[in-house]
Amino acid sequence: MSAAAHRIGPNAITRVAEALRPRVGAAVTVKVFGRAGLLAYLAEPPAQMVDEAEVTRLHHELRATLGHDLARTIAREAGMRTGDYLLAHRIPKPVQTLLLWLPAPLAARVLLSAIRRHAWTFAGSGFFTARAGRPVVLTLKDNPLCRGAVLTEPACDYYAATFERLFCVLVHPRARALEVACEAMGAEACVFEIRW
Repeated sequence: MSAAAHRIGPNAITRVAEALRPRVGAAVTVKVFGRAGLLAYLAEPPAQMVDEAEVTRLHHELRATLGHDLARTIAREAGMRTGDYLLAHRIPKPVQTLLLWLPAPLAARVLLSAIRRHAWTFAGSGFFTARAGRPVVLTLKDNPLCRGAVLTEPACDYYAATFERLFCVLVHPRARALEVACEAMGAEACVFEIRW
């Protein structure tokens, strides 16, 4: 891996493995990770940031091996698991308590500020922006998850589910995230709207 490699947090790999095994079994999980060149991560999950190219390959291979519908289901489950991991290990409990006491629009602004500050952990070399409002709009240009893909449906369920889980727990229990534009479908950027 070159020193200039852009990095993404290991959740984009480890949570996929966790979601994949119960749905398709060990053999298919090994097949997906093997074709992505990531077999070593099944034996020893990454504990540090990973090269974004590895994440791109894994998510491409999910779609190629499992088909788009099942890949979307796995990616969504992995995104929910990532949200749970962030809630358990990365977002301090006092901050979570504060967000729960705030009105939803204000909690959304505070959460968006934190997401913006930490976007480097999931956007890699992509460019992330966020706008508060109704709906909240999150945009990721040059998204590593769908880089190079050409599809007829959105491909970024992993990110949508992660955002949804965080907003559902910390902002409003009816928060839902929907990818309304996707680079894999020819859009200029992947765009997620969060409504409650």
